[in-house]
Amino acid sequence: MSDQLVQYSADGGIATITLDSPRNRNALSAALVEQLTRALSSASADDAVRAVLLTHTGTTFCAGADLAEASQGGMKAGAVGVLELLRQIVALPKPVVASIDGHVRAGGLGLVGACDIVLAGPASTFAFSEVRLGLAPAMISLTTLPRLEPRAASRYYLTGEKFDAATAARIGLITEAVPDVAAGAATVLAALRACSPQGLRETKLVLTAALLDGFDARAEALTDQSARLFASDEVAEGIAAFLAKRPPSWASG
Repeated sequence: MSDQLVQYSADGGIATITLDSPRNRNALSAALVEQLTRALSSASADDAVRAVLLTHTGTTFCAGADLAEASQGGMKAGAVGVLELLRQIVALPKPVVASIDGHVRAGGLGLVGACDIVLAGPASTFAFSEVRLGLAPAMISLTTLPRLEPRAASRYYLTGEKFDAATAARIGLITEAVPDVAAGAATVLAALRACSPQGLRETKLVLTAALLDGFDARAEALTDQSARLFASDEVAEGIAAFLAKRPPSWASG
């Protein structure tokens, strides 16, 4: 169906969740966030599921916020939905493995940071592009800052530069850059299938405790910051320029 933006299947102990909205580069629209949240809940509730594979159709894994929706205003509810989605991935009692061979921008990097293991292929590129729209990587800092080397975070947060999978692995954003993401994911999933469900669940609790503490301490303030920025004149100009494929008014050089 055309309104089905997230595909779900479960087989052999693995729930595969596929972002399937290539027309808008798998942007985090309200509908996609809702469907992805439901799919993750299904995987969590299924005792036969040992791990989750998160992947995508098209050339983009996730472009971040749906700027067409954002241009209509009222982003507070959307910000809360994305924040709850990121926390759900972190707190899911089963490992979440991301298999990426495409572009990832802005809020999409929040999904990457929330996953436990991330493999990226040669077609992958990454950018914290918020700063070029007048935004800040506010909420997604909860899942990406703890992963990144501090100097790398400063560079890529502040410049919005694009970088490749090898760089993403070197700075800690992803687990590994691989030549074949399907083969790499198959290897990781086979290893997870050999593990005890209880062992996986309890080990994930150890790994994610600090991330969840960050959500508890800073989520409300970061959500408010994100909503405030989306309501600003500068972001309105940044989004309008992006949608019109022109430089924003502040761009120079």
